[in-house]
Amino acid sequence: MEERSLNFLEEIIENHLAEGKYKNIHTRFPPEPNGYLHIGHAASICLNFGLAIKYKGQCNLRFDDTNPVTEETEYVESIMNDVKWLGFNWDELHYTSDYFEELYGFAVKLIEKGFAYVDDSTAEEMAAQKGDINRTGVNSIYRSRSIDENLQLFAEMREGKYPDGAKVLRAKIDMEHPNLLMRDPIIYRIKHAHHHRTGDKWCVYPMYDFAHGQSDSIENITHSICTLEFIHHRPLYDWFIEKLEIFPSHQYEFARRNLTYTVMSKRKLLQLVNEKHVDGWDDPRMPTISGLRRRGYTPESIRNFADTIGIAKRENITDVGLLEFCVRDHLNKIADRRMAVLDPVKLIITNYPEGQTEDLIAENNPENENGGTRSVPFSREIWIEREDFMEDAPKKFFRLGPGLTVRLKYAYIVTCNDFKKDEHGNITEIYCSYIPESKSGSDTSGLKVKGTIHWVSVPHAKTAEVRLYDRLFKVENPASEEGDFKDYINPDSLTILPKAYIEPALTETNPLDKFQFLRLGYFTTDKNSTSGHLIFNKTVGLKDSWAKEVKKEG
Repeated sequence: MEERSLNFLEEIIENHLAEGKYKNIHTRFPPEPNGYLHIGHAASICLNFGLAIKYKGQCNLRFDDTNPVTEETEYVESIMNDVKWLGFNWDELHYTSDYFEELYGFAVKLIEKGFAYVDDSTAEEMAAQKGDINRTGVNSIYRSRSIDENLQLFAEMREGKYPDGAKVLRAKIDMEHPNLLMRDPIIYRIKHAHHHRTGDKWCVYPMYDFAHGQSDSIENITHSICTLEFIHHRPLYDWFIEKLEIFPSHQYEFARRNLTYTVMSKRKLLQLVNEKHVDGWDDPRMPTISGLRRRGYTPESIRNFADTIGIAKRENITDVGLLEFCVRDHLNKIADRRMAVLDPVKLIITNYPEGQTEDLIAENNPENENGGTRSVPFSREIWIEREDFMEDAPKKFFRLGPGLTVRLKYAYIVTCNDFKKDEHGNITEIYCSYIPESKSGSDTSGLKVKGTIHWVSVPHAKTAEVRLYDRLFKVENPASEEGDFKDYINPDSLTILPKAYIEPALTETNPLDKFQFLRLGYFTTDKNSTSGHLIFNKTVGLKDSWAKEVKKEG
């Protein structure tokens, strides 16, 4: 196999190590606990933890919990679970709230050095002061406050003497700077809100741009890797570290990878959850890691996806078909084969002895030499898929129809002799004859047939609810379309089949077990499945059927 070339971050790290700039690298994954992680975060997790593993360094998990209004312990726990499920373990677990006292001290230090001031301006006034790309900013009237006054006012802000929005602490940089983020950005704001970890101890909270770089520095992070939208934040990141004279962490940016037929914004995903367009954050149609897990994706398939798309310096949108290929490829190797009939019609083998049952031996997984076998019961009456029979079959229809012959998987060759319809013209029963000498594994009939279909024995069949999932949106990039992105939700993204027939071996299952339903696709046992009510979620089809549909419509 051809060795993969280094990406630009690996090149940077290898140069740093070769130069002796660092003895060991130290990365971090710093999510804000304001929602569940999605596939984009999974790529970042694989990148940060993967670099630490490759170069024998360390990677921290740090929760950027500086906004008490949107953050919850539920999200913290889900994020930790997702990171572990993906196969990674953090070297250190931190919260930005661990550093609130130290960050406050950094802010005081900036005031003492003349690099920060308390501003009483309203949000509208500060926005007007800042100007825009065509107009330089103007200094706030509060910019000339003395160091002593600023220290006193900032202490009073911490003590809770002022309401939300009354005052902020701003960095004193340059209101004419070409980078708008450098025009005296806000460092601290007042927020009288209960924090999920610190309770009501604090009523002033650091802004992301202030807390992030300093938290990196406190943890001695050597390579602070973030997505491309933060490239304009890097000068501010460096400015704070320089003025505070602390460990020089450095920020590096890579392009986020969006995914077709979904949205990757936490705000939009939260809308889908809150407005009940989906069944929670772990709905199998969601691009969240928990949703993908419930749908049947494996950690290996997601890691392979992240490695395949790689990292780049330019924004890109990745075809969801690649993600589906990765899980299909992995499930083909690990998933046991089973038979299920989703849209059943009864087939009766007229010359097979009534009341007789055979236990056929079936291979669990032909891709796994240690996969073993199972027993599959066979009888005179079986269920087959309705689409496997056509009354007026075209020439190349290699399934069942009047006079047509197929092999029943693991069993015998049968020929259709007759069928019955109801008053609405629906096929209700199919009548076939079988060839006793054609049993799979000991076929002496000499017959060759082109088609093989799956089936389930009627007297032995068990029932299950099967959920068929499709793309959540009808368009490739719903976030870029006109109007409300929710207008593009695919109304056929979920089809529930309340009574599918399954072979008995499928009753021996636990949540998240993976199977290939022969000829139908890959399925996983849902978390809410019980022995009395089995539920299976479709993970992905055996082939990329969506591409065919798009081509057909085009």
